[in-house]
Order: sequence, then structure tokens, then C-alpha cells
Amino acid sequence: MAKPHEKLAESLEFLRKMQSGERRVFQSSEFGRVDRERLLRNGFLQPAIKGWLVSSSPGTRDGDSTPWFSSFWEFCSRYCTERFGADWHLAPEQSILLHAGNSVIPKQLVIHTPKGANNPVQLPFNTSIFDLNQKEMQPRDDLAVIDGLRLYAPHAALARLPESFYRHFPIEAQLALSRTQVASDLLRVLLAAGKSVVAGRLAGAFRRVGKGDIANEIVSAMKAANYSIRERDPFEADRQLASIAPEIPPVVARMHVFWQSLRPVVLEVFPTPPQAPIDRERYLKAVDDIYRNDAYHSLSIEGYRVTPELLDRVRSGAWNPQNRETDRQHRDALAARGYWQAFQAVKNDVAKAIAGAEPGELARRSHGNWYRELFQPCVAAGLVDVAALAGYRNDAVYLRGSRHVPPRWQAVRDAMPALFDLLASEPQASVRAVLGHWLLGHIHPWPDGNGRMARFLMNVMLASAGYPWTVIRVEHRDEYLAALEAASVANDIAPFASFIASQMQSSPPTLE
Repeated sequence: MAKPHEKLAESLEFLRKMQSGERRVFQSSEFGRVDRERLLRNGFLQPAIKGWLVSSSPGTRDGDSTPWFSSFWEFCSRYCTERFGADWHLAPEQSILLHAGNSVIPKQLVIHTPKGANNPVQLPFNTSIFDLNQKEMQPRDDLAVIDGLRLYAPHAALARLPESFYRHFPIEAQLALSRTQVASDLLRVLLAAGKSVVAGRLAGAFRRVGKGDIANEIVSAMKAANYSIRERDPFEADRQLASIAPEIPPVVARMHVFWQSLRPVVLEVFPTPPQAPIDRERYLKAVDDIYRNDAYHSLSIEGYRVTPELLDRVRSGAWNPQNRETDRQHRDALAARGYWQAFQAVKNDVAKAIAGAEPGELARRSHGNWYRELFQPCVAAGLVDVAALAGYRNDAVYLRGSRHVPPRWQAVRDAMPALFDLLASEPQASVRAVLGHWLLGHIHPWPDGNGRMARFLMNVMLASAGYPWTVIRVEHRDEYLAALEAASVANDIAPFASFIASQMQSSPPTLE
């Protein structure tokens, strides 16, 4: 008779086959009752709504939204296709957000379908789908399918955007406008429906982002069809906008718009850099002195249990994984040793930044070494595969409890060089530090260690202008993560810039 662990192994093998192609969402009917109950009981599956399941992990705590948020978009695609076949698509607002690379989990996802009942379907963690009844489906040329999600094509979505979208989502609106190369597809929709008010709004919006030729084409065509058109700019008057080259990858275009629109906020919030010349020896001595505090708080933020005694043992060289079994097996000790090694590498680059090396290019050349030092002890102990030292992730990642979904792993290859280009071209250290930290976490280029790497990057950027090495304290973890969430979900960088400034100006914490 098979033992309990052998039965679980059989169910897990079935689940593994079901998960091919990174699938995470299933109908309950796809599993036999015994396999389904066994996988639910052991935490490998979680219920979403009646009849639907999502992949999970046995270590997931009650109330953890990660399994649901990481499955949200796939669930919506599969659920809507199961209910409505091919007769559905997302609303124009959500379509533009996704075309612009904004995959934040919405509180309510609105879909258009002739089979809709104008009812919300309640989903986990205060999310929902609203099936808005639409008399007939849109022409095929006005639709697009991305990752199983049926969307309005960009031109068709732009022709249906309400004016409020330009105020609430100016970055995504700008990207959609900037990536439009010709007016013909857009005009086909505007002329067929007689959308003269929308046409005037779009003409003003295109002109605002530097696409005057398209604006003129819209006005001319609408007038030729005897429509009265009044051009009107829907963006807020004080918002800085510029045209983005359409050939730039979406993730890179999004980063450029982020940087341009958010840097004035950082400059307004962050204190000016110290005016006195940087005393190199004194600064590096201060960095040495702050190591113990920085390591304790940075590792504790990530959930490691780190004591001052452990940090002292690592710093003094008493940590010995070759001859001390507990050091070899102790996850926290390995993390502490990796942090020590990475901290030394970062300190060397701080010295170069103080001496005048261009900090963006310095980080471009050195960040791979920081990461390898961070995880080398775990690799040496056999707890992490050696391939982890190769570099950027080659899989999807999800942030615990966050509605922000990092870019696909393929996009990381475009995003990271673009980040270092932005750092290298930015003259203000405060902007490099705040936006560099946030965007590194936003991209999430590695399977692990992204928070520690972002804080290292921030401190190299701060040091380049003589700002002090800044410790983000574990007792402020919730405020820290909330500020990052506001930046990634609402494009509001002010809370994060203010938070970093307050941490920098506070006296260094002590570990007595």
C-alpha cells in the first residue's frame, strides 16, 4: 500500500504536468477528487472562486495575496474565455494600460461582451470582474490578443478614452500617443462614429506630445467630412510631456517617461547636497562604522534573523563554512557573509564615486559583481545553484502582497541597460538615488536580492554628491514598502522620495 508521501508525490506529478508552460490557473474539474483534495490540503493549490483553483506554495501564509495576484491575469483570460468564448475584450482604459506596459492588478477589471449581464464577479483580495453588456463585438481589426487577454487595439482604445484618463494615467496616455505613427486607423474609427469631440481631444493630445503632423491630419480629415471640431489639450497644463520614439521597446519608453515626469518631484522633496568638499577618508571611515547597522537592518527587512553577534563574527572572519557545520547550513549566516562581501565591493565603488568616477557608469560596470558577492556563500555551500551567479532572471517573479507585476524576464534585458543610461545622463544625485532605487525594484531583475541591490545602488548614488550612507531601518519596513507600492501602482514618487530623505536625515540607528 502506498505511503502518504508517495500518494502526495503522485498528485504533485500530475500537477507538474498541468503546469507546463508556466500555467497557474485551473478549473476544479481538471483534477480528480482525490488529487484535488490532496493538493489543496497540502497547500499546492488554493481556491479562487467556485470551480477555479490557482497554484500556491505550502509555505504561503493565510491572507497572503501573492498566489492570487501572480495568477490574476491568467485567471481573467481563462475565466472570460470559458464564459464568453471569443466574444469579450477588456475596456479601452485597461487596454491602453496593458499596451503601455502597466500590468498593475486593478481593483475591478471591466470587460465588454454581448453576453454580459452588467454584474460584478467578486474575486479574492477585493478584486472583481465586471461584465459590461455590449450590443455587438468590435471589428477584428480593432482588437488584439496579448497573453490570452483580448484587448482593444491601441488605435481603437484611443478613440474611446474618456477625458479623465489623461489626468489619472498621463504616463500611459503619453506612451500610447507617442507610439502612434500614422493617423489612418484612428481616423477610420473617429469618422465612422462621428466622434468629433474625441477627435478634438486627440488632436490636442497629439500636439502636446510633439506629434503635430498627426494632430493636423485628424483636424483636416474631420473637417473634410463636415464635422465641427474644436482642438483641446486633455492633459494637465503643468505636466511635462515629450514625444517618445516609437521604435523604443515599451518597457524602455515607460522608464523614460517615468524619469522625465517624476524627477521634478524628487528635486522638490529631497534636500540639496552638502556644499562642503567630500573628505574621502572621513567618508569611508563612516561607511565602515555604519556596516553593522546597515547589514542588520537591510537583512532584517528581507526576513533574515540576524544578530549583532553574527555580524561581528562575520566581520572578524570567525565565520567558517568549511569547518563549521552550523555556518554551512545556517541560511542567515550565509546571507550575512554574502552581505559583508557585497558591502566591501560597494564600498570600493563608493570610493571611486567620491573621487569623481561617473556613478551611473560605475554601477553599470560593477552591479554584477555586487550581486555575485551577495550570493557566492550560498552557492559555495550548495544551497543555491551556481547558475544563480550568471545574472538576470529568466523566469517570472511576483512581489509578496503587491499589486505591481514586474516586467517579463525578456524585458529585463532591455530595461537594465536603459536604467544605467538614465543614471549616467542624470546630473542630480538625489534623482539618481531615489529613482534608481525604485526602478531597480520595479524591474526586479534578479530572482532574489533585489531589495539589497537597490539599497546598495542608492547609496553609491548618494555618495557621489556627499550625501551620507543611508540606512533604511527595519522598524520602518511597512512605510518603506508602502512608499514603493505607491510609486509602482500609482506613479506617485513623492512618498518614497520623502521617506528616503527622512531616513537619510535621521541619526544612524544603534545596535546596543
